[in-house]
Amino acid sequence: MAKGKTVFICQNCAAESARWLGRCPSCGSWNTFVEEVVRTSTAKTVLPIPRGLVKPVSLNEISTSKDRRIDTKIGELNRVLGGGLVKGSLVLLGGEPGVGKSTLALQLALHLNEEKILYISGEESLQQIKLRAERINPESGNCLFANETSLENILNHCQSIEPDVVVIDSIQTIAAENLESATGSVSQVRECTTALLRYAKSSNTSIILIGHITKDGYLAGPKALEHIVDVVLQFEGDNNHVYRILRSNKNRFGSTSEIGIFEMRNEGLKEITNPSDILISSNEEQLSGISIAATLDGIRPFLIEVQSLVSTAAYGMPQRSSTGFDSRRLNMLLAVLEKRAGFKLAAKDVFLNITGGIKVDDPAIDMAVISSVLSSNLDLYIDHQYCFAGEVGLSGEIRPVSRIEQRIKEAEKLGFKKIYISKANRSGLNVKFKIEIVSVGKVEHLFQNLFK
Repeated sequence: MAKGKTVFICQNCAAESARWLGRCPSCGSWNTFVEEVVRTSTAKTVLPIPRGLVKPVSLNEISTSKDRRIDTKIGELNRVLGGGLVKGSLVLLGGEPGVGKSTLALQLALHLNEEKILYISGEESLQQIKLRAERINPESGNCLFANETSLENILNHCQSIEPDVVVIDSIQTIAAENLESATGSVSQVRECTTALLRYAKSSNTSIILIGHITKDGYLAGPKALEHIVDVVLQFEGDNNHVYRILRSNKNRFGSTSEIGIFEMRNEGLKEITNPSDILISSNEEQLSGISIAATLDGIRPFLIEVQSLVSTAAYGMPQRSSTGFDSRRLNMLLAVLEKRAGFKLAAKDVFLNITGGIKVDDPAIDMAVISSVLSSNLDLYIDHQYCFAGEVGLSGEIRPVSRIEQRIKEAEKLGFKKIYISKANRSGLNVKFKIEIVSVGKVEHLFQNLFK
C-alpha cells in the first residue's frame, strides 16, 4: 500500500529537504523550495526478470541509417540543429513569453508534409491553434492536433498514431497521474520528460518540447531537464523589435556555435538568410556618429550598424547609456579615449545603440564603437563603405580578433571598400582580398588615418 509523505523540493536543482528553507544549500537559490507530496510504497518490490535482453555490441556491429535526419523545411532551424531533426531525439525549445516559440513549433509541424506529425497543446484550444495555422499554412493537412495534458493519454496517442515527429506545448502543462505533486513542479517535469525520452529512443520518434523560462531567463524546472534532453534551443527576442535569434545551448548532434535569425510577421516567422542587409540602414546620406562593425555570433559573420550620440551634458552628471552593448565596456572604452587618445569626454553625455535590437558580446566591435563615438564628438562622418573589426585594449592598442578572414569575406561580399583591422591580424592573412585592408596598431593611429 502506498503512503504519502511531504517533502520540500528546490525548483532549481531538485534538492530535497524535510522542512522549508529560505535558501537552497545545494545551489544557493532563494525562495525556491516548494512543498510536494511523494508516494512511497511499503510493499517490497521485486524486479521482473528481463525478457529479450539485448547483449552489448561493438561499434562495428552498429549500423547507422542514411535518413537519420528530418529536413524541417526551415533553413535557419536546420542550421542551428546541425542539418535537420535527428530521428529519436528529444529537443527542448525555451524562450520568453510571446517571443514566438509556439509559432516556430507550429510552423515546423505544418511544413513537414512528408512526415506524420502529432501536435499536443496543453495551453491553447484547438480553435486557437487553427486560427494561427490558417495564417501560417492553411493548406497543410498532414498534421494531427490534440488538446491534452495527461502524460498517459499522450503516450497512448503516440502508440496508436505512430507519428514521426511529436510537438508538445508545453512540458510544464503535462502531468503524470501516478504523482500527486502539482503540474509544473520539479517531480512532474522530470517524470514526464524521462517518460517521453524513453518513448523517443524506443520508437525512433523525434519529440520537440516547448519549455517555460523563469524571470532570471533560465529554463523552468529542474536543472536535470537540460541534461535529459539531446538539444536545448533558446529563442531570444525583444517585443519592441521584430527580429528573433535562435541559439543552441546544447546539441549532441551538431555545433552550438550556429545561430538562426527570424523576422516575426503576421503570417509567421520569416527566415533572414542575410542578416547584414537588415541590420545596416540603406540611407545613403553621410551622417556623423555611425560606423559599421564586422562581427561574429557563433561562427556566423554579419555586419551591424553602431550609432553614437555625444553631446554636452545638460545636467551636472553626464549620462552613459547603451542599447545592445555592455554599458561597463562602453565606460572602459571612453576611459581609454580620455587617457590614451586625449579626447575629453568626461563632461559629455554619450549614448550608444546597436541597430535592429541585436545584443552583441563580440569584443571585435570595440573599434567600431570608439570610431562612432569620435565621429559624433567631432561631427565628422565616416564613409558608409568603411567597416571595422578589432578589439581595444586598456593601453590603447588594437588587439587581434578571431576568424578575421570570415569577417573580411563578409564585408567584401556586401561591397565595402575598406576594412580596418589590427596589425597582428594582418600578418596571419594568407588570402588575397579585393577589399582594401588597413591595419592599425593603436587608437591614435586609427583616428589619424580615419579623420585625416
